[in-house]
Amino acid sequence: MKICVTGGAGFIGTNFVRYLLEAYECKLTVIDKLTYAGKKENLDGLDIKFIQKDICDLTEKDFDDFDFVFHFAAASHVDRSIYEPREFLMSNVFGTVNLLDLCRKLGVGRFVFVGTDEAYGSVSKPSREDDKIDPSSPYSASKVSAETFCNAYYKTFNVPVIITRSSNNFGPYQHEEKFISKTIINTLKRKKIPIYGTGENIRDWIFVRDNCEGIDFISRNGLVGETYNIGGGNQISNIDMVHKILSLIGASTDLITFVDDRLGHDFEYNLDCWKAHKLGWKPYFNLDDALIKTIEWYKKCLK
Repeated sequence: MKICVTGGAGFIGTNFVRYLLEAYECKLTVIDKLTYAGKKENLDGLDIKFIQKDICDLTEKDFDDFDFVFHFAAASHVDRSIYEPREFLMSNVFGTVNLLDLCRKLGVGRFVFVGTDEAYGSVSKPSREDDKIDPSSPYSASKVSAETFCNAYYKTFNVPVIITRSSNNFGPYQHEEKFISKTIINTLKRKKIPIYGTGENIRDWIFVRDNCEGIDFISRNGLVGETYNIGGGNQISNIDMVHKILSLIGASTDLITFVDDRLGHDFEYNLDCWKAHKLGWKPYFNLDDALIKTIEWYKKCLK
């Protein structure tokens, strides 16, 4: 079995590569540009073929008739997208179209596009896959644009596409600019923890291992041309999440500091995952247990 993972040196990609190597006998190719968010050392010692290249620049020489292509590669930090939207257009849209062209020419088994719950925008009830798409940031707009090309290539060229939309991930290997990783690292270093606005914004969190297993399960059991939500079922406000992490580490709430709210900041994300559950997938990890595992991983990294 031949598998390609784009963005495999990034946070979710790294965890997914490690999951695949544990779960299957496969020939695994990892493609990553190695921006600030991707670290080659995340993959040290793993039996993979590694290609350092921008997905926009990939050619048929870099590719193969893979059984599965899992497309994680993306510029993903919302704050950065506000100040550098063109970068997100190039990487997330043009890069995806280039991959779709390669998949069409070489005939891949399945192309799995890893999307985001931010596609739905801020919601007041759980989002289903056929609900209105309403992105708020340049990041989410670029991911939604890429999704539309995936659907077009499926309908026009019969590229076997499956789309997943995951809720907010956390876990080992996450870049320190992200909310939970920054909160853990700052707490361990006894540094101030910045929280946007009042901290009442609500997110649905999923442990990265659960997301990896969900993506893999849906890639093998889902229907081509369909979209599937993958959520952790852990809705919690940002301020409550910070309090939870502080409590698990045993640190003072004095570390909390409130900062000006982010532009276009969505208030709530919430996924209805009935399609994935109907297929037979559900998340395994309890939120507190997953946070403890994550905290312990960062403690080892900071030693």
